[in-house]
Amino acid sequence: MQVVVVTGASQGMGKAIALRFAGDPETRVVLIARNEAKLNDVAKACRARGADAFVYACDLTDHEAVASTAAAIVADVGTPDLLVSNAGTFLPGGLLETTPEEFKRQIDINLSSGFYVTRAFLPSMLERKSGSIFFMASVASIRAYPGGGAYCASKHGLLGLARVVREETREHGIRTITFMPGATRTASWDGTDLPDERFIPPDDIADLVYSTYAVSPQTVVEEILIRPQLGDI
Repeated sequence: MQVVVVTGASQGMGKAIALRFAGDPETRVVLIARNEAKLNDVAKACRARGADAFVYACDLTDHEAVASTAAAIVADVGTPDLLVSNAGTFLPGGLLETTPEEFKRQIDINLSSGFYVTRAFLPSMLERKSGSIFFMASVASIRAYPGGGAYCASKHGLLGLARVVREETREHGIRTITFMPGATRTASWDGTDLPDERFIPPDDIADLVYSTYAVSPQTVVEEILIRPQLGDI
């Protein structure tokens, strides 16, 4: 029985990833986000695909809440075989238009939550000496652009965090993989005039996560850059 934990699982890429793994027999999918109602909808869809699904509503920017939630998951469901740190948000704005509160919010959600979640689950994974940690970063982790200062800073930081996790855990049976998708058709792009065909479908990201996880424990694809066919938006 494998345990797959997905943060930010209520919508978008997190939802797609959870549903992709839900098709595997003997899978326990653990869904974490703030919106319990949306999580319950995703859990219902996961169960319809044959997986056991567990909902844990949690504010991932609250390190104490993350620690207590992780302890409950390990006790109730088990140590993650795969931890997908996917929670994130995007608030556009130039540096002078971005308030300190808005900057901090994106750092908290996009970067600090990844640290809190990793720190909470890693001890039990190290004790077992196996497991995978996947970080959902962004093309903005390696490419800066005007009007995205807070987002770029947070995603650059997430890539740095993932690289440190990789170096500190690779000799202890833990695989660390960072995905860096470009524009993906999620709720962040609601209201755009661009056609859906211009974006990466969330299901494509889910398929890449699934296939990357499927390689043997002797192999790790450290970082994956994913872009729309026609390039960045």
